[in-house]
Order: sequence, then C-alpha cells, then structure tokens
Amino acid sequence: MLYDNCGRPTLNLRISLTQRCNLRCVYCHREGQDPRSATSEMTADEVLRIAQTAVALGISRIKLTGGEPLLRSDILDIVQSLASIPSIGDLSMTTNGAHLSALAKPLKDAGLRRVNISLPSLDEKTYSMVSGGNISEALKGVSAAVKAGLHPVKLNMLVLRGINTADIPKMIDFARNSQAILQLIELEPVNIKDDYYKRHFFALDSLEHELKQQALSVETRGDMQNRRVYTLSKVKVEVVHPIENTDFCARCTRLRVTSDGKLKPCLMVNDNLVDILTAIRKGATDEDLKELFVKAVERREPFHKPSRAN
Repeated sequence: MLYDNCGRPTLNLRISLTQRCNLRCVYCHREGQDPRSATSEMTADEVLRIAQTAVALGISRIKLTGGEPLLRSDILDIVQSLASIPSIGDLSMTTNGAHLSALAKPLKDAGLRRVNISLPSLDEKTYSMVSGGNISEALKGVSAAVKAGLHPVKLNMLVLRGINTADIPKMIDFARNSQAILQLIELEPVNIKDDYYKRHFFALDSLEHELKQQALSVETRGDMQNRRVYTLSKVKVEVVHPIENTDFCARCTRLRVTSDGKLKPCLMVNDNLVDILTAIRKGATDEDLKELFVKAVERREPFHKPSRAN
C-alpha cells in the first residue's frame, strides 16, 4: 500500500474517461481537470494498464468519472476489463444518468457494482436550467440502475443557494421511494467562476443539524473523510462538506487520473501532475509505471491544512 508524506493511505483511484458530456452543468468541476488540456483520451487498454498498476500497489477501489463516462463507445469493454482485475475491491461510476436506462443492466453484467447519479433537482425547469438536460432521462436512469441491482444507487445533489435548496425534502422522499441513498454535497470552487460560487454556495451545517434531530441513527464514515450518514425512516442521507474542511483533506485517500492520462494528486491542484500516459505509449515497464505512481503519491498533501484554515 502507498502512503503519502502525511501518512495517508492511497486507497481510491478516480479515473476520468472523457471530458465530453451531453449536459452543460454550470457547477461541474470536471474532476479538477482543465478542459483545455484534454487533448486526447486514453484507450481502453491504457485505462486497464493504469488500473492494474494501481491495484498492484494496494489501491482497491476504482471509480470511473468524466465528463460523462457513458459517452465512451467502449464503456462496457472498459468496465469488463477492470472488473476482471484480481483483488479489485470496488468498481463504481459517477454519471448524469441520461444513458443509464439502456446501459444499467449491461454495466451490471459487465461487473460494475454501484453508481452515483447526479440529480440536482426533481423540478423539470430547475433541472433543465442548471444542466441543459431532460430530467425524464435521468429519472429513467435511476429506475434502471436500481432495477439492475447496481447497489447502492447514490443520488448526488449539489446544493445551490437560490436554486434548489427548497427541493431537498422532495429529494429525500424520492430517494426513499427509489430505494436510493441521497448525497447532499456543497459546491466546490473548482472550474467555476468566482461570482457563481459566491452567489450559490450553501453551507450544509444547519441542514445537517436538522437531519440529526430527525435521524434514527447517525454513522460516521471514517473511510470517507468522516462524513456523516443519517438514517431517517427508510432512507439514508449523506452530507459532504469538502470545502475549508481540514478533516476532509486530512483523511483523503484519493488519487485521480485525468482523461488525458495524468496522475493528479489533488482535486484542487494542477501544477503537480505526473504524466503516465506518455510513459505507457513509449513502452514503459510495469516497474516504470509503479515508480510514477509512487512519485504522484509523494506529491499528495492536504490542500486545506489547519494553519491555512486558521
């Protein structure tokens, strides 16, 4: 297992498969990747090679992201190849759900275990305003994912002040009726304009206090930056505070791969990337690739530190 210089284990690898997307969500952070740098995409074989290296170094959880990963025509091949890696502990995906109605079962059959679906609102007009998409396609995707047995299905609700905060109770009911888990997530100042962040950032502290009052039980996920999970009547709600959160950063176990094949030690930083795709295309050995992972992990450090927060 790889540990960074702060003693944090590296357990999770988020692989961005593309910067392409069928929606245009204003708040999308694109995994911290500058979309102007996305000059190429990794092939399915290159994604597999990187994932095999990661698993050989003790990384056990892989999440496929984007952009919209389901726009890859070879997505089923990618999932099937990754699922076949011995010792892989978890294989999941983040998607907007628009293509899940047709792909949920094939993805499950290929070896995908679970899915996160971005769903900012249940209101048709609000959904269209923030994403440019058709909410009916996303809702069909949620239903298909649950039916296919992708478990758990998590609904990612990015909470935006002045836009969708009033929708939260309906989202909780929808998650309950859909047999899904609701994740309430604070806006991050990554790849968005400063004025948008200032206008729409909504701190979830007061809402979390209300959830605590209603909860039948509260779980603290030590494996996920100590985020809390509130079990209400027949539904679970997770709350994610990623901003100015020293505890979140102190417990981060993630390493990212950009869609153009660079190891990215931190969501918030772009000046410490390690190019692994070029090495692969130049014939790097397995040991060469492991050394690049070690180099990237050595560059990992908490973005929000107690000294900076104070």
